[in-house]
Amino acid sequence: MTVKARFEHRTLSTAIAEHLRQEILDGQHAAGTQLRQDALAERFQVSRIPVREALFQLEAEGLLHMQPHRGAIVSPFSVEEISDIFDLRALLEPRLLAASLPNMSDADLAEVAGLDAEFAQAVQSSDMARWGELNAQFHMGLYRHAPRPRTLSIVAALLQSSERFTRLQMNRQDAMARAREEHHELLALCRRRQSERACAHLAAHIEKVRRDLLRLLAPHAGAPSAQPG
Repeated sequence: MTVKARFEHRTLSTAIAEHLRQEILDGQHAAGTQLRQDALAERFQVSRIPVREALFQLEAEGLLHMQPHRGAIVSPFSVEEISDIFDLRALLEPRLLAASLPNMSDADLAEVAGLDAEFAQAVQSSDMARWGELNAQFHMGLYRHAPRPRTLSIVAALLQSSERFTRLQMNRQDAMARAREEHHELLALCRRRQSERACAHLAAHIEKVRRDLLRLLAPHAGAPSAQPG
């Protein structure tokens, strides 16, 4: 395969992965659904090579798992995975915020405020696809001036992996309202340059989402009941 062909396949696989990712996040492919390479190749009018690469990419994100003789299966909601992702987020994101905030200008914070306003509008209109994108942009906007490129890369991946779970958690009016309020308060603390309080608020925000998710999944997945915080 030539270098040009490899790049073309990579572009195709990225586009296919993005399309399938959004379908999974939107609930079009339920947990346990089999995604067949040949059917996907026919659907997207491509060879099986970029389809296979796309499926491996989604497996790395935790959205699929590959099974012998069955191929790609949409992953179930996993209590263990939720705990793992949110443990890491609660550990890494406050550290990034503490390292980023001293380097943020008022203009940087005004840009994040614009994302906060768009986030509120997306939640108000129940535009969950846009909400997920803006949620990640809001968080990464607060962290992007941290001189921690490897940690930033890890957290960006964690936010992407957690979107499927947080969409489940946000599918309730009280959770939506609380998310708006907590984002707004986090931004206000950052604007007042109250770094310690902002980091504590951020950690509590992440922990509340995790507890909500565990409560939602407990009847179905044997998750332990979480105490209200």
